[in-house]
Amino acid sequence: MKATLNGHVIADSEDIVSNGGYAYFPAAATQPNVLEKANKTDSDRACPHGVQFYDACVEGKRYERAAWSYERPQPSMQAVGGRFGFWKDVKVA
Repeated sequence: MKATLNGHVIADSEDIVSNGGYAYFPAAATQPNVLEKANKTDSDRACPHGVQFYDACVEGKRYERAAWSYERPQPSMQAVGGRFGFWKDVKVA
């Protein structure tokens, strides 16, 4: 499975965990030079799973909050801890 943004592969793996309708990629399968931590909002801080959003930067363009990971997942989200989910402009297939 691949996560692509504007024609660029930003994650590629067959080791996918599905949860809540999203595909979560292992951190090691994600291009580290593409993702930058986004500032946390009040809603992010209130998340019981410790969500951290990331902006994706491709060809000089920033795609805000295009990815996320859970830093302290509760039992219901334990399987996706340390993995990245993608949405908005990122195509996952």
